[in-house]
Amino acid sequence: MKTDNVKIEKSPDRLAIIEKIKDYESKGFFDKDVENDPPTRPLKEGECDFTCKKLSTRIATRIANFIALRYINKQIRKKTLIIKEVNGLEEYLSSVKGGAIITCNHFNAFDNFAVYKTFEKSLKKERRDLYKVIREGNYTSFTGLYGYFFRHCNTLPLSENYKTLKEFTSGVNALLMRGEKILIYPEQGMWWNYKKPRPLKDGAFNIAAKNNVPIVPVFITMTDSDVVGADGFFVQQYHVNVLSPIYPDKNRSAKENAAYLKEKNYAAWVEVYERFYGKKLSYEEE
Repeated sequence: MKTDNVKIEKSPDRLAIIEKIKDYESKGFFDKDVENDPPTRPLKEGECDFTCKKLSTRIATRIANFIALRYINKQIRKKTLIIKEVNGLEEYLSSVKGGAIITCNHFNAFDNFAVYKTFEKSLKKERRDLYKVIREGNYTSFTGLYGYFFRHCNTLPLSENYKTLKEFTSGVNALLMRGEKILIYPEQGMWWNYKKPRPLKDGAFNIAAKNNVPIVPVFITMTDSDVVGADGFFVQQYHVNVLSPIYPDKNRSAKENAAYLKEKNYAAWVEVYERFYGKKLSYEEE
């Protein structure tokens, strides 16, 4: 919907989230969730078929991905998802073969759709899927269409339970060994329309280092479109920046490599942020 000088009320829910983000940024709570998600339950042992071994899982996944792709394309036509441009994909296509960890800043429920559309052609050519690491509460507790996607669209719920975490780790290792691409949000929680890169958690880089696979950093920058969403805010145009792959160093230990990959990933994100927005990265302090 275009504005045409009509005043649109901004969603009180989104305004409250913006204030919460400002508060958390000032306190350095960068990995805390700001959304009012439904109550969750722990993932049960054996509940997730991480590597799609079962025929029933493969069938459900195929159906879910078909529906999800139609849904994504519908959002693009409606301009609730706008991918303005993709930069840097050529180097990825020429250099990354086999398993890899894709990292991305997390600021919208649709940002994983933008990542998928960016890599869609290469994934189909390789006959691979894009796997996504998600919080276990998204897998176990969401209902409706999003809940269906969370459970069946090549998702990997990360559990705090030791036994299900072992299943997760074993599944991720197997997927990378067979050449799959796994999307991980190393900032952790989603901060709606937040443009800055946040400090990164260790998990994605530990996985890459232990499996000797590259990190493919993706940082999505945003500009206002001329479309106002149902929440009263301008729909953001995504500029998807696929950055140079970062490979583990064979002369470093797994622990050293994890720290190295994390540092290089964050530095690459900061460089794109500062170049695109034309200002130095700084965080508000309380």
